[in-house]
Amino acid sequence: MAVGKHNVRAQVLADEIARQVGHTLVAPVVAYVPEGSTDPRTSHMRFAGTISVPPAVFEGLLRGAAESFRVQGFQKIVLIGDHGGYQASMAHVAQELNKRWKGQAAVLDLRDYYEVIPHQYAEALKAQGHAAEVGLHAELSDTSLMLAVDPSLVRQDALRTAPKPGATDGVYGGDPRQATPGLGRIGTDMQIRTAVTALQSFNRSHP
Repeated sequence: MAVGKHNVRAQVLADEIARQVGHTLVAPVVAYVPEGSTDPRTSHMRFAGTISVPPAVFEGLLRGAAESFRVQGFQKIVLIGDHGGYQASMAHVAQELNKRWKGQAAVLDLRDYYEVIPHQYAEALKAQGHAAEVGLHAELSDTSLMLAVDPSLVRQDALRTAPKPGATDGVYGGDPRQATPGLGRIGTDMQIRTAVTALQSFNRSHP
């Protein structure tokens, strides 16, 4: 699976969410995010191709981008993240800005979009008999999501013929070899519906 999969998924799904909600613009995807320490190398920084920034740098970037939007007239700003490693940072920035901007603008940390994957989507796959294949990273669910969004970013011949991968290959806790676009669309549809509902509620509460 290609490096940068979360950036691709975030862009494609955010565009669809914005289309369904209406009157919503999608900012450029923030590509550099916390992915682990460099010394010692932890989390995804243990694998080639990963670029990481410290949480403080990431949070500063989010604050700067959000402030840029606010001074240009945007009164509702939404933070949406496709990866679990920086969800806490997004929540922290949203809470801080909402306190600072009270009465001027509002920020929504759309964590529900991310939480679909390890919870509702994982349960849906298990209900279809895929309990053993569902894990944490680059396994059945992760690979299926990528196939649903952009199948060109998955080496499908290698996926079908490779032996069961392990953590040294970047696969945590599951087997991706039965991944399909159809299984992925279950998850992307869930994420889109969840995000659209949350944004509609946010818009109603901040007219």
